[in-house]
Amino acid sequence: MSIRHEVKVRGGAAVAVAAVLALTLSGCGGGEGPKEPQKVPPQSQGNTAAQTPAPGSTNSAAPVQVIATTKGPAGLVMDINAAARDQDGYLTVSGQIKNTGSKTFAQMAAWRGDEKNASPGSVAGATLVDSVGKKRYYVLRDTEGRCACTIGLAMLGAGDSVPFFAQFPAPPATTTEVVFSLPTFETATVKISG
Repeated sequence: MSIRHEVKVRGGAAVAVAAVLALTLSGCGGGEGPKEPQKVPPQSQGNTAAQTPAPGSTNSAAPVQVIATTKGPAGLVMDINAAARDQDGYLTVSGQIKNTGSKTFAQMAAWRGDEKNASPGSVAGATLVDSVGKKRYYVLRDTEGRCACTIGLAMLGAGDSVPFFAQFPAPPATTTEVVFSLPTFETATVKISG
């Protein structure tokens, strides 16, 4: 093969590679631009314990009970639905945080507490106080320091709500109520079930 033929082969291969790359890239959705993140639909705004199912509804789910409500900054409201003790020695507090304000709320950093290894966008700063036993309980952590709680909170749009949970060591069986606290919210006294 002469030098002239080698150049033609190399040039033809480069054109073929460029054509394949162009087809591959055009199949990757080019031209659409970045996609908007999907919004989670807002949860019901009312106390679901007071809502009744529509006639003929086949939804057999029990209404959610609210055992305590507390207020936070910028129109945030926290409804606590349960403080349940389990047989493994844990107590899990769960509920909803609602934004009843008119603006998106994104100042959630205080909710993770002061720990250096706290999970970002979490409720790791929550605490329980057993007033009778004079003891404070902190959110449980795994061996890598991640909390046993809701993580990934970034912002809460006006009218939206987000579920949360936080797991603690359970107080003694003789303790029937505790004071739940999340930074920036008022404290709430909750009865323990289980």
